[in-house]
Amino acid sequence: MSSVMKAINDMKNNVCIPAIAMLLLGMSIIPSGSFAQTRLSDLVEVENAHRKELIGYGIVTGLDRTGDRTLSSRGAVFTVQSIANMLENFGITVDSDRLRTRNVAAVMVTATIGPYHAPGSEINVTISSLGDASSLQGGVLLQTPLFDPDNEDVLAKAQGPLIVGGITAEIPGARVSRNQTLTATIPGGGIVEQNTAYEHNLEVPLGLVLREPSYTNARRIAEEINNTFDEDLALVRHPGLIHVEWPDAFRDPSTMNLFTSIIMEQEIIVDTPARVVINERTGTIVAGGSVIIDEVMIAHGNIQVRTQVRPFVVQPQPFAGGETVIAEIPDVGISEQAAQTMLLDPETTVEQLSGSLNALGLSPRDIISIFQALDRAGALRGKLIVM
Repeated sequence: MSSVMKAINDMKNNVCIPAIAMLLLGMSIIPSGSFAQTRLSDLVEVENAHRKELIGYGIVTGLDRTGDRTLSSRGAVFTVQSIANMLENFGITVDSDRLRTRNVAAVMVTATIGPYHAPGSEINVTISSLGDASSLQGGVLLQTPLFDPDNEDVLAKAQGPLIVGGITAEIPGARVSRNQTLTATIPGGGIVEQNTAYEHNLEVPLGLVLREPSYTNARRIAEEINNTFDEDLALVRHPGLIHVEWPDAFRDPSTMNLFTSIIMEQEIIVDTPARVVINERTGTIVAGGSVIIDEVMIAHGNIQVRTQVRPFVVQPQPFAGGETVIAEIPDVGISEQAAQTMLLDPETTVEQLSGSLNALGLSPRDIISIFQALDRAGALRGKLIVM
């Protein structure tokens, strides 16, 4: 790479910027071995190039009598006021006490704007019900300004038909719903009005912030950058931050973005942490391929305790008088299934364990219990995360 950098410096001295771009964009790093590599653009963010969370209050119309209630003391008063204010902006004066509509709902609108979104860029927006609407299906969001909560500047505006991920059907006396119908999205429904553009600063190094801090990945990123440019440009500040000095060939403001682009195109072999994630509410288990189980014996069986009450009738002798009485006799039974036992070899992978557990016909709840027991026994080489 030293000859490449020498050529870049020679071109810079001759003020041949287009040639520099063509040469650097043609560089490629040949991956070593058969390991999958990941681009740095998928691992890091530029320091101080922050995203902004925007929020706004809007109105959704066109609902099929599933909007906010305007009658009774439990109705959404702010929805009525919003409708009256909106109509007044169109020159229509309406007494808010006389409004009767179920086709409108008050909503909160949220969106995220990136550091490089320019005016005119489209962004996705999310809409969530604020009142007592039963569904947002079929609604249309009226134009809503989206504010920066820090300074209340309007950075974007949102409008358009809603996409709801659920469905609701209702008739008198019966109601069926599937998934959530009180939240919706509008892909590309927001238009950026203004944004503070991020610019590089020659006085400070280029900062690369890792999305998942890791000593190993930070070291590999720094080594890859230094090898690419044949200079000690990158320095690991801590597992989540790497500083890269600006090389002499890229100290011109017109080439700083080019230098950043070249860095983001580089690839490294990512060190993936060994994790097993368990969601006990849904019975979901997600385990990475790097999780290893040490040699261990697993015995699993179910004990069922059954209790019931059997009725017993006590009847007096004929002509003896008295009343027939119904008594109850408790009956308790215990049944235990035969324990299912398996022995795991050393260095057993998650794939092998999964195949063995599926062969035993265990339920997801049983498998969750086994993983928790493996973690307690110290046989699980990885971190167990319970959601």
